[in-house]
Amino acid sequence: MGKRKEKISSDIAWSTSDKISVRGLDLPNEILGHMNLGDLAFLQLTGRKATPEESRVFNAIVITLVEHGITPSALAARMTYMGAPESLQAAVAAGLCGLGTVFVGSMEGASKMLYEALPQGKLGTGVDLDALAVETVEKFRARKAIVPGLGHPVHKPVDPRTPRLFQIAAENGKSGEYIALIQKIQAVAEDKSGKMLPINATGAIGAICCEFGFPWKIVRGFGVMARAIGLVGHILEESENPISYEIWQRAEEEILETSDPGAHKAR
Repeated sequence: MGKRKEKISSDIAWSTSDKISVRGLDLPNEILGHMNLGDLAFLQLTGRKATPEESRVFNAIVITLVEHGITPSALAARMTYMGAPESLQAAVAAGLCGLGTVFVGSMEGASKMLYEALPQGKLGTGVDLDALAVETVEKFRARKAIVPGLGHPVHKPVDPRTPRLFQIAAENGKSGEYIALIQKIQAVAEDKSGKMLPINATGAIGAICCEFGFPWKIVRGFGVMARAIGLVGHILEESENPISYEIWQRAEEEILETSDPGAHKAR
């Protein structure tokens, strides 16, 4: 718990009757028409404007996270909207609540793993990345845990987003030891497990976020803000071409088919 403050303060934003300031910039004249949404997010998080190179990489990260199809988070949003169409924000919130260690949140786990293996203070000191990769994988194997950022149920042997993200990072000066380390971790994990474990999009993003130096505890937030955009799109589609009612009815019918004693006798 923090200590009591003499005065409450915030460096993010303030406004008066004729002025709105965000991170020290005038909103109407220095931000509107000058920044895209990703650049504003970068400003909000770091307190400074992104360089053109940082802008390209950061925008690629958040765009990657906007849409993943009819995933559990999209279904949760759609089902909530069906039950409470007057509360769009509740439907979005319901979808966001499902972003955890399995979906989207694994980017946080990947960043934390990489920082623990290679603290920022040891960058550029000639650390043996191969040894770190083996040590990291063995730690996860010892507790029978999944290495975050590796594996995908559909995209094998390569998640098509990953090489493109790494390419964009390399072209814009954001490819360093953290990307190299997760690539080595992937190779070791595949060798030890005998399974195909591609670096997935969240693993790639987790590594790139480390290249930026973003704290691991905020990395999941990039997925939260990006996925909110995607969920609004799903809710709009649900309002025009609903599927939630059909999913609900099919579940009821199929459960009845398999659970009703009479149905078992009939088979």
